[in-house]
Amino acid sequence: MIVDLPNTTTSAISKTLVKIREEGGAVALGRVLTLIITTHLGTEEEAIEAANEASREHPMRIIVVSTDPDDKSTSEARVDAQIRVGGDAGAGEVVVVKAYGDAASDQESLVTGLLLPDAPVVAWWPGAAPANVSQSPVGRIAQRRITDAAASSDPISALATISGSYRPGDTDFAWTRLTLWRAQLAAVLDQPPYESVTGVEVHGTADSPSTVLLAAWLQQALEVPVTLGVSGKSHGSSGIQGVKLIRAGGAIELERTMANVATLIQPNQPTHDLSLPRRSLRDCLAEELRRLDPDDLFGEVIVNGLGKLGKPDKHPRPAKTKA
Repeated sequence: MIVDLPNTTTSAISKTLVKIREEGGAVALGRVLTLIITTHLGTEEEAIEAANEASREHPMRIIVVSTDPDDKSTSEARVDAQIRVGGDAGAGEVVVVKAYGDAASDQESLVTGLLLPDAPVVAWWPGAAPANVSQSPVGRIAQRRITDAAASSDPISALATISGSYRPGDTDFAWTRLTLWRAQLAAVLDQPPYESVTGVEVHGTADSPSTVLLAAWLQQALEVPVTLGVSGKSHGSSGIQGVKLIRAGGAIELERTMANVATLIQPNQPTHDLSLPRRSLRDCLAEELRRLDPDDLFGEVIVNGLGKLGKPDKHPRPAKTKA
């Protein structure tokens, strides 16, 4: 069910939610958190779809705040809203708030009256994010704050911004997309022969923040030099292309040779093709919502590991697929 509320207020939205629950039997019981999505007008649906899918694992109230970044407060101050429940809202309920003019200047007041009582708050910026998310109007009321450096116009600079303003509770999908890579590399090193890694090579495209974070994590975890090689895009794709772990008995190579498939090459062992897909927004969001405490490892990598990583070398390989 979808209910439109043109030219409304936060109080009217809250009263309508109560009325829908009373008349339709939809209840807020069982909602485990409130997810606030901050987007630009016209870009909401992809994030809402991902959140609806994730809500089947994490029942929640989804509040979408959409504003126009190019609006210089010359338009009439107005708030339009839409409430979605039932089949239009996954396993949660969705409140879409579109603010115009001066009404968009105070995002905190737009959402405060719509938060679930006594439930954690998670904030997500699927597009461009504030320079300091923890001090932003929405970020100040959230326990967890999720950004996506890959959505920035300059993803690598976005990582540096996150590093400089990091506070416990911050995270980024560039890190979440590494989960499968990190698990596979850890599994390989957990098998004999148990030789020390003496060097690492990581290569990917120049606009891939996940490639940079993977190199920073490996350097910090293994305490060995890491060479970061970057290349240009090929056919519009970008991301991690491969990792080489150098040991005395021979190198281990994990190379993504085609979309969603990686090739594992190890000394004296058969070559294996492994499933290593690029993670969807739904997968990344669902994973981040599984933990509401700070991700200490991400904090260590973004604050300490990133600064210790050397300048990337230009890599001659063409990009093949996304991370």
